[in-house]
Amino acid sequence: MYRAYYAIPKTFRTKAGEQTNAIYGVASMLLAILKQEEPDALIFCFDAGEKTFRHEENATYKEGRAETPDDFYTQIPRILELIDAFDLVHVAEAKYEADDFLCTYATAGEKKGMRVTIVTGDRDAFQLATEKTRIAIPHKGYQQAEYLGPAEILAKYGVRPDQIPSYKGLIGDASDNLAGVQGIGPKTAATLLQKYDTLQGVYEHLDEIKGSVKAKLEKDRESAFFCERMATLVCAPAPVPLEQTFLKEKPVAPVLEFFRSIESQALGKRFEGLVKSPYGMAHFQPMPTAVAAPKQGASPESQLALF
Repeated sequence: MYRAYYAIPKTFRTKAGEQTNAIYGVASMLLAILKQEEPDALIFCFDAGEKTFRHEENATYKEGRAETPDDFYTQIPRILELIDAFDLVHVAEAKYEADDFLCTYATAGEKKGMRVTIVTGDRDAFQLATEKTRIAIPHKGYQQAEYLGPAEILAKYGVRPDQIPSYKGLIGDASDNLAGVQGIGPKTAATLLQKYDTLQGVYEHLDEIKGSVKAKLEKDRESAFFCERMATLVCAPAPVPLEQTFLKEKPVAPVLEFFRSIESQALGKRFEGLVKSPYGMAHFQPMPTAVAAPKQGASPESQLALF
């Protein structure tokens, strides 16, 4: 939602003045994901906006982030309405973050023998990458998604997926207000972990490390282990069983009606094209073949998605 808000101009509005840039952006990315990934199951994982167990341990967790504009928040209910129109599952709980639910469902999917794609821009999710689970980072509205598995993460960052929490413990994470070890950058962190494997291993071999790096590690030991703990994802209890995330005979009419309500003919046509594809025919209800006559005085726009 946040990515969509800043990717689409704020001039996207209905004739009545409702701002729809974030709504349009999420819908566009969702259609692109369905077309490109052709998933058999799909779930949205959200932050509940409450204080999680990480906030309880660290009162300053995620402080310092820029204030999100009010016109972003006003679009959230409509985005949830969009997801409900598709009859897709979404989960959120106050105690856990969205990333923890990514852990929950990625792990559950793997156990069922599924290939899993996690669509997120949050690098914490890299620790979930396996030979069966890949991370897709959206670029340009998901038209150029970057896919990372264990090999790609190792090549890009110099660490394995399971080393990501230790890596974050060393370099910190400004987006979550986690300092890590002051003065230790990505290259030094990767070198240390390549040699000593884990953050614990680094500190167990502190006597072997020389100069300023050793001094920095000694000074910020507590911060390093704290940041590692904050960055480690927890598989939260599943609010919804994995079986309920499968896509089968999803309704068409509510989606078309929703796109008509935000006055987007482009999204309606894209959805119609998806439904008529082999993938769409296997996962969505058939497109209606007949259209009721429009009500007297209705604008042409009101007929948009009813072909």
